[in-house]
Amino acid sequence: MSNKNDLIGAVAEKAEITKAQAAAAVDAVFDAITASLKANDEVRLVGFGTFSVSKRKATTGRNPATGAEINIPASNQAKFKPGKGLKDAIN
Repeated sequence: MSNKNDLIGAVAEKAEITKAQAAAAVDAVFDAITASLKANDEVRLVGFGTFSVSKRKATTGRNPATGAEINIPASNQAKFKPGKGLKDAIN
């Protein structure tokens, strides 16, 4: 599985539903996770992992082409920490 369409196909097959229903379900899960992260809430899926938001401070960097200093603004970054069940499944 390498992209969203492959995920939708796998969900449709496992749940024995149509691809349209699976696409709606996958989109709903992604939307729910995104909404929780926007509210700075952690999303814990026991056995799978935890999605969280990390705050990144503003920094000063350099343009590699010109060497000029640039300001990199503060931002929020999505983080994922795999759970024990996922780690065990892939090892």
